[in-house]
This record gives sequence, structure tokens and C-alpha cells, in this order.
Amino acid sequence: MNALAEKVAKEIIELIDSDKLILPTMPEMALKVREASEDPDASIMDLAKVISNDAALTARIIKVANSPLFRAPREIEDLNMALGRLGMESTANLAAGLAMEQMFQATSDNIDKRMREVWASSSEIAGICHVLCKHYTKLRPDQAALAGLVFQIGVLPILSYAENNPALLRDSISLDMVIKSVHPQIGVKILTSWEFPQELRNVPVEHLNFSRQQAGSDYADIVTVAMLQAWAGSERVSDIDYNSVTAFARLGLNPEIESAEAEDLSEEMEAAMALFS
Repeated sequence: MNALAEKVAKEIIELIDSDKLILPTMPEMALKVREASEDPDASIMDLAKVISNDAALTARIIKVANSPLFRAPREIEDLNMALGRLGMESTANLAAGLAMEQMFQATSDNIDKRMREVWASSSEIAGICHVLCKHYTKLRPDQAALAGLVFQIGVLPILSYAENNPALLRDSISLDMVIKSVHPQIGVKILTSWEFPQELRNVPVEHLNFSRQQAGSDYADIVTVAMLQAWAGSERVSDIDYNSVTAFARLGLNPEIESAEAEDLSEEMEAAMALFS
């Protein structure tokens, strides 16, 4: 790590440790969706009322319900039908995740471009997570998709920091180094402050622990494999030995990305990735 990146990373870590780093707040729509879904007296109709206030989000939920992933016997035409098809918990997770897209915007063109790239890659990985979870675990695909949408959430405060620090903004190499070094810790802190379930809070850190040992697969495993599949062949993962990544074995997957299993799921993967992008 070069001098500028090391200095900035140290400063950000100190801000984290002293609770002085300004963390992003969950979008109002995501909060309302979660509140409605966690209300024991709320119905699907109540959740529909909340979501229907956001036309773009409503359209996305209907699109999800009509996707090949859910194989609806007939076309879903409105939000109530979509919620009936998806179920309340799944809809709440998907809606909350998709509502977060508005967070990935900035006033600076350079930072805005980066934020949109982060969201695009997270959306792609969320789609892969959904399919992997559905076929290889007994975990919830909607929760896996949410894990994919937020596993890079820690990048946001770093980019906001860079927007106010011209030296870092001009030095893309140093900025990349800082992001790689610090974003997992910040991600855990953000998801904890948002009161996400414990099984999701540590995903930003644990998905990078390629040699971890545990009894069964979890959402971090799903994000690990989805990330490696999405970024296969790129410089991001060029130095990783896939055969040493324990998450593959826990999911019962061949580390070779071009495996027959992956090809069998390719059409479903494409459909899933299109949902969230």
C-alpha cells in the first residue's frame, strides 16, 4: 500500500474505532418496508400500500414476480398479485435491497461512476446468490440476494470521504487500495447499525475468508462463490486459487467455473442477474 492509501486507511479506521465515521442511513422506503414486514399484525395488503408509494420499486417487484425464477402460471399484472406470488418475507427483503439503489449516487462525476459500478456488480452478484442458494442450500434465496446487494456497502463511506478529499479523488490507485483494505470492516459496522440479522452482518468480512472452516454453508459462502463466479478471469480474483476456497465444498460445487453444473444453471443465472441490475 502506498503512502497516501496507508494514511487514508489509517484515518478511516481511527474514525471507525472512535465511532466518528458518518455511516449511511438506510433509505426511508427500505425502513418502511422492513417495519411493515416485521409488524405481526400487518398483511400483504399493508405491505403493498407501503411499496406502492414508490412507482419504480413497484415495477421492479412485479418484474421479479414475472421472472423465470418464480415460474408464475400466469402473468403478474399488479403489486398485490406479485406479493401473493413472492410472499411477504421475500418481498420485504427484495424491496429493502432494491430501495438501497438510491444510495449509490454522488455529486462528483468520478465518484458517481464508481458508485454505480459498485451497485451494478452487487446486483449481478445478488442474482447469482439467489440461484446458488435456491439450488444448493436450504437457506432463503431472498436473504441470499439481499446479502449480495449489500456485501460491498462499506464502499459508500469511503467514496463519500474521497469526494471531500481531492488528493485521494485524483489518485485512483490509492483509492482502490483504501477500498480493498477498509470496506469490509465498514460494511459490518453499517449492517450492524441497520440492525440486519446476525447471519448477514458479517458477510462483508467473512466472504473474503476463503479458508474458513465450519459445519454448513451460510450466506457468506454463497456471496463468496457468487463473487468468484462473477469476477472469474478478471484482475480482481487473478491471484486466488479457487481450489483452496472452502465455500465451494460446503455448497457442493466444483471450483471450476465452467463446470457442467454452472452451465445447467446459466439461463437461470442470466435471468436472476437481469432482475437486480
